[in-house]
Amino acid sequence: MKNKNTRICFISSSGGHYEQLKMLKPLAEKYTAIWITEKTHYQDRADYYLLQTGSKDILFPFKMTYNFFKSFIIFAKFRPDYVISTGTMVAFPMAYLAKIFRKKLIYIETFARIKDGTRTGKIMYEKADLFIIQWEDLKSVYPNAIYGGSIY
Repeated sequence: MKNKNTRICFISSSGGHYEQLKMLKPLAEKYTAIWITEKTHYQDRADYYLLQTGSKDILFPFKMTYNFFKSFIIFAKFRPDYVISTGTMVAFPMAYLAKIFRKKLIYIETFARIKDGTRTGKIMYEKADLFIIQWEDLKSVYPNAIYGGSIY
């Protein structure tokens, strides 16, 4: 039976991060959920798409501004109770909106990092209500994280 009262926004960058997030599809099927990723030349299936960008992109400030406003529209329309992400930059606007509107933010550090954390992870560690790591060795980087094991 689906709990339609709980709303979850799943958001991450395209590629491996999004593939990891998609491992949570059984959770999404129990609740009302939306999926958000980046618009790329190889299109992952999602409900919404944001612009792909990175900190070295010359258009980064403009793309992040666009992503923030589009995220705000999505957030206002969907009203998530939880925002769950595996990273990266594309998730920041939605993560900050979750915190501003006092919704729960859950961050899962990428499976690709075994010994050291990502830049996004280090920022989200301070913001997330629940921070999950997939490798026990990451406890040295994120001492208050929850070890959840592999998402795969």
